[in-house]
Amino acid sequence: MNRTPRNRTLKVGLVGWGAIGRVVGTALAQHDVPGAELTCLVDNRPLGDAAPAPQVTFEDAIARCDLIVEAAGQGVVREWGERVLAAGTDLLVASTGALTDDELAKRLRAAGPGRVYFTGGAVGGLDLLQAVRAMGPLDEVRLTTTKLPATLEQPWMDEELLGRMRSATGPVEVMSGTARDVPVKFPKSTNVAASVALAAGDLDTVRVRVVADPAAHHTRHVIEVSGPHGRYRFEVAHLPDPGNPATSQVVPYSVLRSLAALAGRTGQIL
Repeated sequence: MNRTPRNRTLKVGLVGWGAIGRVVGTALAQHDVPGAELTCLVDNRPLGDAAPAPQVTFEDAIARCDLIVEAAGQGVVREWGERVLAAGTDLLVASTGALTDDELAKRLRAAGPGRVYFTGGAVGGLDLLQAVRAMGPLDEVRLTTTKLPATLEQPWMDEELLGRMRSATGPVEVMSGTARDVPVKFPKSTNVAASVALAAGDLDTVRVRVVADPAAHHTRHVIEVSGPHGRYRFEVAHLPDPGNPATSQVVPYSVLRSLAALAGRTGQIL
């Protein structure tokens, strides 16, 4: 897709009508993003009157739209990402955890003529991290994510770990590893780890700790970076989405900010 002319409206197809998709879709339907319009929705559930735009198949959405916004999980990126790009339609990915699959990441970057973009989601400082990386390799990147225990429970956990999480009166480390390992284990809760790795340029450089804390009324992400050109620390604390506590309330607004930039809004911080 060529850059959208200022006098042309970006036709957007939205995949997913959950905690992220509802906010993004409603804003687009209300014309809150100048230069972009919601053309259609894709979801595996019948939405009926709840849908502010026609609900269509994925194939129809690709044919109708300039840009597909993924707000439905990593599986959508794996199954449809290359097909969207090969059709000449652009793709904005919210579920960056899918990019921990090196082969998928390579295929998406090589696919076209559509272009793939990633939204920062619930974390900031990624633009600066990319700029710092351009000056030379980073020595160390650490991410600590702290959430309520119930939002971190996974089918692979054994009874001992689940018991410690459920009975915790303070912080409990649930897992530590690299940004390659952790998002696979927490596909709905740790896309931030993959986003940080995209900015840092290396999944294995980013060390990740996942912490369950019954007092974590805010989801907290702490990024600590060191390199030959300086040291950096970013900390954010978000209220979880009331309908889906695994997602921070700010995530759909991060998607909307990315959409505004792609639609050509001036005055954006890039």
